[in-house]
Amino acid sequence: MVLSLPPLTLVLGGAASGKSDYAERLVAATGRPMLYVATAQAHDGEMSAKIARHQARRGAGWRTVEAPLDATPALTTADSAEVVLFDCATMWLSNHLLSGAYLPDAEAGLIAALSNCTAPVVIVSNEVGAGIVPDNALARQFRQAQGELNQRLAQRADLVVTVMAGLPMTLKGQLPDDAS
Repeated sequence: MVLSLPPLTLVLGGAASGKSDYAERLVAATGRPMLYVATAQAHDGEMSAKIARHQARRGAGWRTVEAPLDATPALTTADSAEVVLFDCATMWLSNHLLSGAYLPDAEAGLIAALSNCTAPVVIVSNEVGAGIVPDNALARQFRQAQGELNQRLAQRADLVVTVMAGLPMTLKGQLPDDAS
């Protein structure tokens, strides 16, 4: 069975929750050509290894566009026959925060690009608000910005799923048949 996704799906979860794997399976189940918009940057060996694991898990059949800061070109030029996996909003936000970007403008650009994308988009993001209050200003700023971005994405999304221990739970909308 071929899965039909709404225009915007948000997949949330904590670190190592299985959210990216679940999102990849959702995208693959559509039977459409797959576009992976990658936001992570390999600044160290650990991140290089994580990126390599994600690439190996996805396997062949994905067109990848590296977009650590500006996802607009990838999103606005995606073919309507494709399905887009944006992985992930957390790394994208981190990149902007660490670059000193003005976050409201960066976020407005991302939201506009998502709105102008003619292909269905599945966006992966970390839920960071369930932990303790961070002990430093940058971490608190990030946690606040990530929570606010997730709220804005969830407002616009037709389907919002959280993943815990690899298990998807619907928060908004309805999972397509055979999507769990």
